[in-house]
Amino acid sequence: MTIRSFFRRYPWVAATLSVGIIALALSAVGFSPVVGEIFGQQITLVQAFVSAFALVVAADQFRGMIRDLMSGAWGIDLLAIVAIVATVIVGEYAAALVVCLMLSGGEALEDYAASRARSELTGLLSRAPQEAHRVEADGSVVTVPISDVHVGDTLMIRPSEVLPVDGILLSEEATMDESSLTGESLPVDRVAGDDVVSGAINGASAMRIRATADAESSSYQKIVALVQEASESRSPMVRLADKVAVPFTIAALALAAFGWYISGTPLRAAQILVVATPCPLLIAAPVAFMAGMSRSAREGIIVKDGGTIERLSRVRTAAFDKTGTLTFGEPKVTQLLPAPWLSETDLLRGAAAVEAYSTHPLARAITATALREGLDLPEASDAREVVSAGFCGVVGGAEVLVGKEAWILDHTPGAQVADDSHLDSSSGVSLVHVAIGGRYAGAIALQDEVRPDAVATVAHLLDMGLDDIVMLTGDAADTAQRVGADLAVTTIRAELTPQGKVDAIEEIAHRPVMMVGDGVNDAPVLAASDVGVAMGARGSSAASETADVVIMTDQIHRAAQAVGIGKRTTQVAMQAIGIGVALSVGLMVVALTGVMPAIVGAGAQELVDLACILWALRAMRPGPAEPRLADRDAPATGCGRADGDCAACSLRREELLACA
Repeated sequence: MTIRSFFRRYPWVAATLSVGIIALALSAVGFSPVVGEIFGQQITLVQAFVSAFALVVAADQFRGMIRDLMSGAWGIDLLAIVAIVATVIVGEYAAALVVCLMLSGGEALEDYAASRARSELTGLLSRAPQEAHRVEADGSVVTVPISDVHVGDTLMIRPSEVLPVDGILLSEEATMDESSLTGESLPVDRVAGDDVVSGAINGASAMRIRATADAESSSYQKIVALVQEASESRSPMVRLADKVAVPFTIAALALAAFGWYISGTPLRAAQILVVATPCPLLIAAPVAFMAGMSRSAREGIIVKDGGTIERLSRVRTAAFDKTGTLTFGEPKVTQLLPAPWLSETDLLRGAAAVEAYSTHPLARAITATALREGLDLPEASDAREVVSAGFCGVVGGAEVLVGKEAWILDHTPGAQVADDSHLDSSSGVSLVHVAIGGRYAGAIALQDEVRPDAVATVAHLLDMGLDDIVMLTGDAADTAQRVGADLAVTTIRAELTPQGKVDAIEEIAHRPVMMVGDGVNDAPVLAASDVGVAMGARGSSAASETADVVIMTDQIHRAAQAVGIGKRTTQVAMQAIGIGVALSVGLMVVALTGVMPAIVGAGAQELVDLACILWALRAMRPGPAEPRLADRDAPATGCGRADGDCAACSLRREELLACA
């Protein structure tokens, strides 16, 4: 920012400095004749000039205070206005000018501190791509505005460029930096067919993608929209600072009156009032909250407004959806149970060849496992779905059926199904049975696995003083009980409809309540909770739009981290306010003795402002009590001990965290 643009943005700063320079110049050349007399004191030209300007500033501040009062905000500039008027009356015009500079410069100082605090937020905005390189039908590459990119377009991404939209990788392989989205500092490798997300930075080689979303619907643009909303918010903590200023103002005015009384001169009152200006209360809270929001963005947690930070600090109950939140929400093949006449590889290959034509989540999991194992899947003919039963097709001349046990047994009379007695029936395992060529071929076990960092997440939340950890799910009660026991949640509510989840949230006594979810069916309960947290990395857009907090990584422990950041930010904001009040009170006590001239007191108050800002910026750094869980060190579900998992060992909450 140039000097010209600075003064254009902060005209009162320019005016105050100009008045000060003119006054110094007139005094230096000795041109300051007496122009009048007030209260028996002679008034010089310089004094009249500076005093008139100071009163104009006081009038402007008074107008702003009245406007704030009419809008329902406390007018906390009263002390500054009284200080200006008092110093003008007693002839301390230099001190009055310093107070004017403090008020006008305070806005510039706050903007500077806030710009540093919101560095991560503005960094996300500045990195947002504006153009894309579209590959035309003739193979030529044309640079177009990002708004002209449509679903299905082929785009070329040059080295070190930001992906403009979500897409599917067409190049054989690519390496990219996704740290701005996930917080993971290490580069990630992708291969042809993988999903790639906007906002990631391409590596050293050019690559091509096929757009699966336009700019407005892509992941990065959604983050940018959330960031813009967050950066424009005003925290209720500012209102709390306003309320602190009311008793502070009354006490300062009372102390000034007392100083006048014991000294017999209004000068003593002016000396007290110049060190009682409320700038620390005006500056500390907004800077701290912007710093907290910026830090959360750096961790892949987008907080939509400052008020959410304050509510996070007071959360007493954390509620979680199960599927897709505490668990991955994607079934995975956990075991292959082939018939005696068939190998595991042939069972998986035959089932995957047919399931490749199905869109069912279990079918996708089976096919993905086969591809991950490097199996060459044969073509299936006459592939079709049998409603409420399964999928079938012809592979290598043999009919392959994949589906429910009863349907498979109907087509393999007298067959003996795979032995699943060693599987825990309450663990949420799903069995998909397979028949090949009219013979029972075996079964494939699939399970929606609990997130590896879920145990530590629950433990961290309890360590931070939360009263209750609740799991709300539409799943069957036995599955919910198994997952809840593994995670040591305190309350489990199962078989709930979306409305049932809302009702359950409203019945919780320990408030505020934080609800964490990811699906479309979670949108109502996220809106009904005091703080809605959406797992936005793979969650639905409806959940992200309804929530107050969006976790851009696929890591549940970020929910505990959000609570920790909220507590840290609010604590730092309150400390900064307390420091400002304490230092101002100390200076007022010194001024009461009469040993501090008004001009010195006004300068000392500037140092108080600086101390409050520096302290508020501490919210950008983690506190000692915040949960810290490295992504690569995320614990596995249960303790992994030889004598059983955490639920079977009946480990206490402290041991859960220890074994993690």
